[in-house]
Formats: sequence, C-alpha cells, structure tokens
Amino acid sequence: MSPGHVPPVKGERIVPCLTNNTMASEEPKAKKAKISSQEKTDSVAKASPVKLSCNSLFGMGNPLLDICAVVDKDFLDKYTLKPNDQILAEDKHKALFDELVNKFKTEYHAGGATQNSIKIAQWMIQEPHNVGTFFGCIGQDKFGAILKKKAEEAHIDAHYYEQDQEPTGSCAACITGANRSLVANLAAANCYKKEKHLDLEENWKLVERAKVYYIAGFFVTVSLESMLKVAKHASENNKLFCLNLSAPFICQFFKDHLMQLMPYVDVLFGNEMEAAVFAKEQEFETKDIKEIAKKAQALPKVNTKRKRIVVLTQGKDETVMALGDKIETFPVMAIDPKDLVDTNGAGDAFVGGFLSGLVREKPLDQCVKAAHYAANVVIRRSGCTFPEKPDFV
Repeated sequence: MSPGHVPPVKGERIVPCLTNNTMASEEPKAKKAKISSQEKTDSVAKASPVKLSCNSLFGMGNPLLDICAVVDKDFLDKYTLKPNDQILAEDKHKALFDELVNKFKTEYHAGGATQNSIKIAQWMIQEPHNVGTFFGCIGQDKFGAILKKKAEEAHIDAHYYEQDQEPTGSCAACITGANRSLVANLAAANCYKKEKHLDLEENWKLVERAKVYYIAGFFVTVSLESMLKVAKHASENNKLFCLNLSAPFICQFFKDHLMQLMPYVDVLFGNEMEAAVFAKEQEFETKDIKEIAKKAQALPKVNTKRKRIVVLTQGKDETVMALGDKIETFPVMAIDPKDLVDTNGAGDAFVGGFLSGLVREKPLDQCVKAAHYAANVVIRRSGCTFPEKPDFV
C-alpha cells in the first residue's frame, strides 16, 4: 500500500460534506517521481475524487495570535529589535504588544506553526469547511476571543483549551519596509494539559475521526505525552502521523523527545538547517541532504505497513524526498525577487499544501506540487496569509 494513499480506517464512517471547487494551477510542470511499475500499481490515486469528511485532518500545537503592524525605527529602537529577526519575548518586551495595538494600525491572523499549516491545508481544500481540526491552549482574554474568531474565519475547527493563568500567546510582527521583526510570547501556549483537554471524551472523538495527523516539533517543549498519545493512536490504526523537525534547537536540545516520537512518524518534514543539526545529533556522519533523508527514513518504525516518507526543503533549491531506498528531487517554483515579500511563513505553507494532498489521497509527487504552490503564494504576501481561493487543482 502506498504511503500517499490513505484508506479509511476499517469501520470508520465517512461523512461527505461538499466537494472542492478550485481553478487550474499555473505552476510549471515539476519533475515527476520515478517509481517502479509495482509501486505505480500500489500508488495510483483513485479515479474519482476523494470525498472528505469534516475533521479528517488533525493538528495540535502552539496557537498564537499574529499581530501585524507597520512601525517606525523609533519603535524598533525602543524595544531593541532588529529590522529582520525572530526572537522570544523577554521582560523588556511586555509593554510592546499593547503599544503595538494602541499606537499602530494592526491586522490579526490565527498563527503558530501547526495552526498555520492546518489553515493553509483548509484553504487549499476549500470545501468542505472544517476538514482541519486544531487543538492548543489559549487564555480567557481579548486576544483569545480574536484568535477564536480568526480560526473560524479560516474555516478550521479549533477546539482550544482555555485557562485563566496565562494570557493568549501572541506574535508581534513589526514591519519596516520589506523587513519583519517577529517577537513571540508563547504564554498560554505553554499551558496545554493532556488530562484537561486531549483526554476528554468529546475531544478524543475528534482525534479518532482524523486520518492524517500533523504536529510541529515545537510542541515537544509543551506536551510530549499528548503527542505520543496521538502518534500511537495513528500507528495502531494505520493512519498517517506527520512530524516537523521545526527548528535546529529542537533537534539539538530536545532530541530525546524527538526520538521517542520517531518510531511512530510516517511523514517527517524539515529544512536544510534542521536536517543538518538532526544528522549531527543522530551521528549520521554525513552532511549530504540526500543521505540525511535516506538515514532518517531508515530509522526504526513501529507500523511496518507504511514506509516512512522524509521531505526536506532547501529554500529556493530543490526539495528532497526519501521513500524506501529511493530519493527523489523536485524543483521549486521560480519567483522574481521583486515579488518576494516575506519568507517567514514558507515552511508552514509548504507543509499545509502537502497535507492537503495527503488527506485527499493524492500521489506523493502531487503532494509536493501542492506544497510548492502554497509556499509560492505565501511568500508573495505579508505573513502566513493567502487570497480567497487557490489557483490550483
């Protein structure tokens, strides 16, 4: 059975909603994956479109309210921010968020790595709404209320654990010209509790409805036990569990957490910097990204019915995918430098596009094509945002 083909779980009731209605893609033809005749027989997509159910795609992670505003140099200097940087908020940044809202014209978006990918996948799918489910922790405050509204507008079925100990996590995007200085305050996102949310019967039923699961590696710092519960469920029921390396520091300082999850990982995402650190920490003894992908693919796996897929991006350079003993490369879509606005959401968008293909049981080369398209759209805009409809089939 092809890892790119996701059958319903035996006995699972599929509840079709509406069908997708999108326009043709203008993406140049990408290099097709080279597969043997036997693999081709195993991996041919269904001739008829897959009828998607609500809650078919599940994500869990750190929800952040993105607060975007064009600011001046004085504002950056006041909070010692660099024009193009990404940092975690410190005590000296406490007043930044209120000042940003009160002093400048702001835009709000539902953010955070996993939530971004889920909303991109939903955007690519279009209909039915609520194909994507998202779990995370927010505060009982104004930002939390805005985040819930923005998630609803993105047509994702967000079920947040709401607590009053910490405020809703937020990310200030301070824009000066073509630069964005990002200041993230995780706050409530760090407060997710498995026993108070994931374990609740009504919430776990939503988990069980999914057939594809995605969690960014950032969440290992918050609730490894929640990730393991979801990962084991996916493995035991022959569903797809997807993980992202997320950041070099996750690969280095939380490598033990990652390796507890790795036996359950069906699809592993990462970029070239994360892959290099992961390889070093795992003593792969190679810096070649294709070899890293191959070695990561070969790590021990619990569910032997599916071969692990490893997908590594390299910015504007080709994307590398490992499946079994095969390595495939896919050129990214070209973009004129003058059209490049913001690359910060590219990774999240790539994964979202890929997930939109997986959940619809598309062949793997089509998943990569969708991933490249989504990333290409997002880097032309400020933040992880997108037009009303994708120009993609």
